[in-house]
Amino acid sequence: MNLLLLIIIPFLTAVVILTAKDFKQSRSIALVGASIQLVLAFFLLNQYQAAKALVQTEAFVFEQSFEWFPSLGIQFLIGVDGISIAMILLTALVVVAGILVSFTMEELHKEFFFLLILLSLGAYGFFISLDIFTLFFFLEVAVIPKFLLIGIWGSGAKQKSAMKLALMLMGGSALIMVGLIGLYYFSNETGNRSFNMLVLAQYPISYAAQLVFFPFLFAGFGVFTALFPFHTWVPDGHSSAPTAASMFLAGISMKLGGYGCLRVATYLMPDAAVHYAPIIITLASIAIIYGAFATLMQTDLKYINAYSSISHCGFVILGIGMLNKTAIVGAVMQMVSHGLMTALFFAAIGMMYQRTHTRLVSQLGGLLKVMPFISSVFVIAGLCSLGLPGFSGFVSEMTVFVGAWQNPNFWYRLATILACASIVVTAVYILRAAGSSVMGPITQKNFLHLTDAQWNEKLAAIVLLSGIVIIGIAPFLLTDLLSSSTDVLVEKIINTF
Repeated sequence: MNLLLLIIIPFLTAVVILTAKDFKQSRSIALVGASIQLVLAFFLLNQYQAAKALVQTEAFVFEQSFEWFPSLGIQFLIGVDGISIAMILLTALVVVAGILVSFTMEELHKEFFFLLILLSLGAYGFFISLDIFTLFFFLEVAVIPKFLLIGIWGSGAKQKSAMKLALMLMGGSALIMVGLIGLYYFSNETGNRSFNMLVLAQYPISYAAQLVFFPFLFAGFGVFTALFPFHTWVPDGHSSAPTAASMFLAGISMKLGGYGCLRVATYLMPDAAVHYAPIIITLASIAIIYGAFATLMQTDLKYINAYSSISHCGFVILGIGMLNKTAIVGAVMQMVSHGLMTALFFAAIGMMYQRTHTRLVSQLGGLLKVMPFISSVFVIAGLCSLGLPGFSGFVSEMTVFVGAWQNPNFWYRLATILACASIVVTAVYILRAAGSSVMGPITQKNFLHLTDAQWNEKLAAIVLLSGIVIIGIAPFLLTDLLSSSTDVLVEKIINTF
C-alpha cells in the first residue's frame, strides 16, 4: 500500500476543482475525489489487517522515507498503525459527508470545495507522519483553510470568530514548535539528534528535559482538542462556521489535538506524562463538568453542540491521562465516536437551519411532523451523545470509565465518578433540546411547508450513522484494530514506573 496516495489524491482533487467550469462540476469533482479517498481508506484497512495477520508485529507498516531537509535531519517519513488508520477512516467518512451536505453552496464554490479538500489533505498527512517536523507541517496546512471557511462562508460574527480561532490555534502551534525543537536538540544527549519519531521513541530525552518540554507539547495539542482553559475558540468557531466546516472542525480538526497529545507528547515523553498525569486528569475533569453545565445554559443548537464537544473531548484527555491500555483505547474510541457523532449533529442542525432559518430552540418545535428524516437524525445524534447503548458513544465512554477506574488512586477514581455523573447533565440538555426542537406541535405556520432531506443529505447522514451503529454494536472491530498499537504506548509508560 502506497501511503503517498492519501496525499496525492486530495492534492490532485483540489487542483482539478480549480479548473471546474461551474458549480455542478466543482461539487462533482469534490465528491468523486472524496469518494476515492474513502475507498482508499478502507483498502488501507484491509491491507493493514492482512499485513498484521502475516507478521505479528506491533511496529508501523507501509513505511516510506524521502530526504527532505538533510542538513537538519528532516525526512518525509510516513507509516501507519492501528490508531492512525482509525483516524484516517474517520477523516474519510467526515469528508464525504461534509461535501454531500454542501451541495447548495454556490457562493465561491470552487474556493469552498478546494479548501475542504485541502483540510482533508492536512489531516491525512498529519495522521501518517512519523517525522515530527512533517507532522507539524501538515498540522499547519489544516489551520489556514479553517480561518477562510469561517471568515468567508460563515454566519453571525464570522470575522471575529475566524480571527479568534486562527489566533488560538496559531498560539497552540507556537507551543508545539517549542516542544518539537526541544525534542530535537535534547535528543543529542544520546547522540541521535533527530525529528524521526521512531528514533526519539527508542532513545528518549532526559527526564529533566521531558519535564520542561512536555507541557509545551501537551498544551499546544490540547488547544486543538479544547483542553481547558484553551477551549474558548470552540463555541464561537463552531457557531459561525458553515455546516461542512463545523463538521470538519469538530469531527476531524479537534482529533488532531487528541492524536498529538497521545502520539507525540505521551509516546515520546512517557516519564513526563506520568509526572503530569494528575494535572492532566484535573484539567480533563474540569472540561467535562464545565462543558456539560455550560451546555445547559445554551439556547442555540450550534452552541449546544459546541459546548458539549468540550465536555466529550474531555473524555479523550481523561483516557490519555490515566495511562493504562483500557483507558487509552477508550480515548481513541472516543475520538472516533465523537468525530462521527458531532459531525452528524452539525449536519442535522445545518439541514434544519437551511429550512427554518433559525437555530434557536425557542423558535423551533414540531419539526418531526414535516421533516421526519432530519428530525430522526438529530435525535439519534443526541442519543449517541448521551451514551445510549447500541451507539458508539456508549462503548467509547464506558471503555474510558472502566480504564479510569482501574487506577486505585483516590483522586483518579473521584475524577472518574465526576465524569460518569456528567452523563446525567448530558441527558438533560440533549433531551430538552430534542423535545423542544422536533417534538410537540408545530410552533410556526411557515414550518408546514418545509421539505425533508434531499438524497445527498440522506446519504451524508447514512454514511455517518453507519459508523456510529457499527462501532456501537460491534466495538471489537475497533478495539482489535487499536490493540497492538496501544500495547506499544502502554509498554513505554509501564517501563517508567
